[in-house]
Amino acid sequence: MELTASAWRAYRGDGFPTPSWRVEDEALHALGAGPRVDLVSRARYRDFALSFEWCLPPGGNSGVLYRVSEDTAEAWQSGPEMQLVDDLEHPDGQDSLRCCGALYDLIAPCARAQPLADAYVRARIVVRGWRVEHWLNDLLLLACDLADPAVRDRIARSKFAAYPRFAREPEGHLVLQHHGTDAWFRCLRIEPA
Repeated sequence: MELTASAWRAYRGDGFPTPSWRVEDEALHALGAGPRVDLVSRARYRDFALSFEWCLPPGGNSGVLYRVSEDTAEAWQSGPEMQLVDDLEHPDGQDSLRCCGALYDLIAPCARAQPLADAYVRARIVVRGWRVEHWLNDLLLLACDLADPAVRDRIARSKFAAYPRFAREPEGHLVLQHHGTDAWFRCLRIEPA
């Protein structure tokens, strides 16, 4: 199923946040100069395969979060994130736990994809039960089990420890992150996993 603009709204809001996002040539465009408002899917998902294309400018930073609960003030307080960042020009690209494809601040990708800025990149997130996979350009960058004791221990030693619902929601919303830079998302499709 294709996720068009009508499938999204402002995080913890009702409508589409036009000061922060725009629809351009069938892409959802986070406006870097706009207020930092994340887009959240109107639907909630349990097990799924989300495929999409994304593009960042030089130094850009964004991400896609999943199984997000809107009971938290910020999406990152409940939903794990596939980090999308320009590794070459953004400081996070120098940190293996924050580079492109990482499970943000928790697990480094097994390979460095280093996609080019200003070019669309294919990505896929697969979630089945507690197993998560992050893919870029048909390359599996990360696979983990969020219920694994080693992963739970990493969470307990991270900034996410202060948020008891983090990575514990059996289903939730998808979120396209507005991180203060331009970002484009297109060809968003979701299928049962």
